Amino acid sequence: MRTSIDGMKERRLTTLADPDLFYFPFLYMAGKYEFDPFTPQEKETLKRFLTYGGFLFAEDTVGAKGYGFDQAFRREMKQVLPGHELRRLPTDHSVYQSFYLIGSIGGRQRVNTYLEGITIDTWTPVIYSQNDLSGAWSRDKLGRWVYECEPGGELQRSAAFKMGINLIVYSLTSDYKKDVIHHPFIKRRQSL
Repeated sequence: MRTSIDGMKERRLTTLADPDLFYFPFLYMAGKYEFDPFTPQEKETLKRFLTYGGFLFAEDTVGAKGYGFDQAFRREMKQVLPGHELRRLPTDHSVYQSFYLIGSIGGRQRVNTYLEGITIDTWTPVIYSQNDLSGAWSRDKLGRWVYECEPGGELQRSAAFKMGINLIVYSLTSDYKKDVIHHPFIKRRQSL
């Protein structure tokens, strides 16, 4: 256990039509392939969820820029949050320092050295990766790793775990580490 955050022990599959959706602060969406467009009601529900404080972490588990899941996800986000684009998150974004000070993005594969996000005012309710963090976290029933992490091996896997924890902490705390108390400490740690 790396944090004191008490999460659900079992994963919960949900849809945008689930009446309990707003009880969950963190949504995770992943895929390899193109998916059907959201219905108008699903788009409206997701927009409400994201603009009322919810958080969505999405990842393209294949990492194929401009194809399949990547293409569909970008298309849907433009319609859910018009006027807000997925953009590369700056290195001083709170997600990179919400728990661990992150210097590199891990995952099963290394497609991007950064995360992308949609920021509304100072909150980033959507964060997107193409490095397949969940692939680096995956174990089989015997506890063995399901996938190798290429090209960085176990250091890349460790970085994926740290990024996952940072995503969860960020989704719950936003940018509290940008306050006056934390800022000098973070700057000192980053210079080491």
